[in-house]
Amino acid sequence: MKYSVIVPVFNRPDEAGELLESLTTQTFKDFEVIIVEDGSTLPCADVAERYADKLNLHYFAKPNSGPGPSRNYGVERATGDYVLILDSDVVLPPGYLAAVEAELTRQPCDAFGGPDRAHASFTPMQKAINYAMTSFFTTGGIRGGKKKMDKFYPRSFNMGVRRTTYAQLGGFAPMRFGEDIDFSTRIFKAGLDCRLFPEAWVWHKRRTDLCKFFRQVHNSGIARIHLTKRHPGTLKLVHLLPAVFTLGCFMLVVLALVALLVGCPHWFVLLAPFVLFALVIFADATRLEHSVGVGLRAIVAAFVQLWGYGSGFLRAWWVRLVLRRGEFEAFKNNFYK
Repeated sequence: MKYSVIVPVFNRPDEAGELLESLTTQTFKDFEVIIVEDGSTLPCADVAERYADKLNLHYFAKPNSGPGPSRNYGVERATGDYVLILDSDVVLPPGYLAAVEAELTRQPCDAFGGPDRAHASFTPMQKAINYAMTSFFTTGGIRGGKKKMDKFYPRSFNMGVRRTTYAQLGGFAPMRFGEDIDFSTRIFKAGLDCRLFPEAWVWHKRRTDLCKFFRQVHNSGIARIHLTKRHPGTLKLVHLLPAVFTLGCFMLVVLALVALLVGCPHWFVLLAPFVLFALVIFADATRLEHSVGVGLRAIVAAFVQLWGYGSGFLRAWWVRLVLRRGEFEAFKNNFYK
């Protein structure tokens, strides 16, 4: 067996069905699928059963432990030379596995990852959120973009690892957020070969509303401080920029209010950076998605992405580095319920 596809699932039976359907269309067929039900109250056992005669599919149910331990559980039961780690909210184009196979045939490596895209059927808000998570202007292109401010680290929505390498590193740590970057960091620190496979991309169904999106990126900002504590020296400029942006926005708003209160006639000039940034986002998102509606929504999504990540980063900086509280103790209500 060449590949084992590992998919942890938590209360997402419909999305798991869409992923399984896309796996039936793969042009490369030498793979198995391992679904790990992570203590769901809405299990996908019936969904998996529908694909039992279409795929080499293995379904396991276990108590809830989070995505990292669930992936480890699945890999322990895998037989493929490589394990492909996917999130349940992705959909694969028919040539995904063929693209992975082509890259590994051309130049074998120990680990790899691919980028994500928005499908034409996604809602305008999903496309806007996808833009906010992948644009150079919001994330520095570090999630697989052609232009990027830091090297590419595979993420768990689309990651592949040689099974022996996975065992060598001990798999994912029991972190609730940031566990995939922790794993990728350990791959690089071990001196192993890890690459971006640009053509092995997936359609990624991101959050459908801004409140859920804010919580997601806020927790990612918190996780960045956890990763910095675990791996000193890995904090880069691109990780600091959302916090700087958040603080800068707060200061500009305060200064504009003060100027307005004291009667300064040009108080609105202080808000010019907001307008300039919004125009850049609008123009770029509209160009990429060919939609003014997506461009307008992308403005809001970009501010939410930067403020959410920045506020999480600053919150964790204060609690972890200033108050010196532990990772699990400080954020157990966020991550470890």
